[in-house]
Amino acid sequence: MQIENFKIFADLVETKSFSKAAKINGITQSAVSQQARAMEKHFKALLIDRSQKQFQLTREGYQVYESAKEILHTYDKLDSDLQELKKVISGTIRISTIYSIGLHELPPYIKKFLHDYPSVNVRVEYRRSNLVYEDILHNSVDFGLVAFPQKQRQIEVVPFRNDRLVLITPPNHPLAKKGEVAVAELSGQKFIGFDPDIPTRKAVDQIFREHKLESEPVMEFDNIETVKRAVEIDHGIAIVPQATVQQEVRAGSLAMLTLKGKEFTRPLAILHRKGRVLTPAMRKFIDTLGLELGSASA
Repeated sequence: MQIENFKIFADLVETKSFSKAAKINGITQSAVSQQARAMEKHFKALLIDRSQKQFQLTREGYQVYESAKEILHTYDKLDSDLQELKKVISGTIRISTIYSIGLHELPPYIKKFLHDYPSVNVRVEYRRSNLVYEDILHNSVDFGLVAFPQKQRQIEVVPFRNDRLVLITPPNHPLAKKGEVAVAELSGQKFIGFDPDIPTRKAVDQIFREHKLESEPVMEFDNIETVKRAVEIDHGIAIVPQATVQQEVRAGSLAMLTLKGKEFTRPLAILHRKGRVLTPAMRKFIDTLGLELGSASA
């Protein structure tokens, strides 16, 4: 048995999907199936209960999975320790992030990190919030970046920063010159919103509920870029994270207003799988973000 066999099997168990395990490891679905059968042949035991419609391990399969996790953790720790001894900062860091953070919050940090550690490759995937959590749980990525983080048993959540929520309008909108506006003044306005399952949309809906304001978006989108474009062409106004509209405000294609009274913010966080061994490159990336994760295997 080689270490790759244990990794593929662990990925298969955690994703409960031959296709997802194949994607994570850059191989075909058929190859994953062949690996599983090779392990069964090696251990002379049935590991996967194929009589069930849903993916399910046998008792022997569960034992192999638990041992595989220990083997992989030990291997990762050894690899990390050897890199420490050599003072090597290299490898690949995989990040899953929602669009707004990946496009507007993350780039300056990645630019600095790559300048300081040019031997490290950083891969960024743009995903919906729920899929970022899924990527972390399935070990598809090393880190996730989300807004309004949710606690989950197997995921470590580390606060990153807070971003203010602001109102954006077209430059010629009646509210555009005010600079700041009370939430109550937004009654009757046409709103552009995020899709209902996106955390920032839920936060905006909560703002409206707190102010007893009824607002049904005239349009809904799944990412910040499309929301901004809709506001620019005067289809409505929107409440969005301030960091995402700096360029448009400077260019004059959008007007930005602060909301009077209570400051409404959007908390951001970085996620990683609990128990994950962090390589020197991963720890340096966390340092670049100005965060602390504790020990290497925190």
